Amino acid sequence: MINFDLLEDRTTIIDHTIRNDWTKEEISEIFHSPILELIYRAASVHRQFHNPQEVQVCTLLSIKTGGCPEDCAYCPQAARYHTEVKVHKLMTVKEVLAKAQQALEAGSTRFCMGAAWREVRDNKDFDKVIEMVKGVAQMGLEVCCTLGMLTPQQAQKLKEAGLYAYNHNLDTSEEYYDEIITTRTYQDRLETLENVRKAKISVCSGGIIGMGESLNDRIGMLHTLATLPEHPESVPVNALVAVEGTPLENQERVSVWEMIRMIATARITMPKAMVRLSAGRVMMNMEEQALCFLAGANSIFAGEKLLTTPNPEYDKDREMFQVLNLKPRKSYQNK
Repeated sequence: MINFDLLEDRTTIIDHTIRNDWTKEEISEIFHSPILELIYRAASVHRQFHNPQEVQVCTLLSIKTGGCPEDCAYCPQAARYHTEVKVHKLMTVKEVLAKAQQALEAGSTRFCMGAAWREVRDNKDFDKVIEMVKGVAQMGLEVCCTLGMLTPQQAQKLKEAGLYAYNHNLDTSEEYYDEIITTRTYQDRLETLENVRKAKISVCSGGIIGMGESLNDRIGMLHTLATLPEHPESVPVNALVAVEGTPLENQERVSVWEMIRMIATARITMPKAMVRLSAGRVMMNMEEQALCFLAGANSIFAGEKLLTTPNPEYDKDREMFQVLNLKPRKSYQNK
């Protein structure tokens, strides 16, 4: 016979305190705990800080595609790799605002614009992006950008235009980083995050698993994020989508259990963050995605493309939301 008093006691010993002083050993212990125990603990934390029936629906649009000078081993937009990605110059403001309107009508509450740049330059293209940010913000969408490295002055300009969030992923651990990217440093990434935070823009930063890294590298990346002065407001967890023509084209797909360990550990160590089930979701069935939501994921990218890689279509997501009784989270709830 089940002793429900003991079960009740069990929930009270879970520490839900928000901390920025996690050790790698503590995170490793969480990460390696039995998978069902890990899901239970993450689900408990999730329910304390979030409505488990709400999932934020985001749309990511590539506003400038391909031709990037970086050498990120996973990225089909790098100019040095021979992939099927076609180079497209920066879209017009009118085109982007039309796409944002479509996303809004399809149920998205955050619209993210990505440009295949190494860094933002103070030129006419940046002026266009500022106009895009202003236009999308006026629609009531949370507007996000991912444009590469950013100076404090550029971050301030984006903030004044109405930018809500800036995405700049760490990708992996500091120790493994040089195996994936050599054209910029880990410190460059951390400095951009600091510039974003100082401008009072919401920080979106996570990484990718399945690039040949060790479990310790995954733990190391989570440790860096969880010990920032402020946790990122959004933490995307990506599974590598291996693209032909990139150095990582032969990497095997990571299992859903590996994604769940990352999501659950991120949820426990960064309780208030939106944990985003990102790239690789197209390869998951509804049951696998449901397990990710149970483990603490509460944000997805919707729409047929994630920059240049496939993503589930709106209709599929609508069906999943109906089956799982999920509802889209409204904009600006963290303000």
